[in-house]
Amino acid sequence: MTINEIQDELIDEFQMFTDWMEKYEYIIQMGKDLPLISEQYKQDDNLIRGCQSRVWLHADYKDGKVLFTADSDAIITKGLVSMVVRVLSDHTPSEIAGAELYFVDKIGLREHLSVTRSNGLLSMIKQMKLYAVALQSQEK
Repeated sequence: MTINEIQDELIDEFQMFTDWMEKYEYIIQMGKDLPLISEQYKQDDNLIRGCQSRVWLHADYKDGKVLFTADSDAIITKGLVSMVVRVLSDHTPSEIAGAELYFVDKIGLREHLSVTRSNGLLSMIKQMKLYAVALQSQEK
């Protein structure tokens, strides 16, 4: 699936819920379903700067694609990072670097998250795109 197809799928999933309490519960569930990051990557070098919670993000480059793993010590934040991992993981660095992530606005996250969580989400996306840009040279 393309990045946009995954975003559209995520948007469709959120349209099933009528209120934000249900949406938050779904975000929490997605965090619980996030494959765990290897303990060796839960170190300061992999912490996302700009997040109020602790969020670890690791990128592997395999067969021309970036595979992200992540974790957080906060349940909502873990759900947020799981969404971004789902959308961006298993794509080429060029696809990730050039992706416009519209699902954040379409789902309504920007207006329903606190300023600190919203900034943290943007920091996660920024870091994933930075990893992709750094790996683009290996695509050739």
